[in-house]
Amino acid sequence: MSDDRGWLHGEHKTPGGKLVAVDLRVADGLLSDVQVSGDFFVYPEEAFADLARALEGAPIEAGEAALANRVRREFRSGAELLG
Repeated sequence: MSDDRGWLHGEHKTPGGKLVAVDLRVADGLLSDVQVSGDFFVYPEEAFADLARALEGAPIEAGEAALANRVRREFRSGAELLG
């Protein structure tokens, strides 16, 4: 979904029932201004920024597997997703 300011919003409810939401813009075909939220926690809290940073700069055409690989590479070692 898109709004009139250029923001895109998407949500996904995981099989376990947790909600993951992403808001972003697209600039020159790349993801930018990525914000990740949902009904889960990340420990340490600073690792939450890793999720958004992992998606920054990804091509808009990138598939699910490519985006998941980016998150796996960038996510802080020892960080945990809780909830």
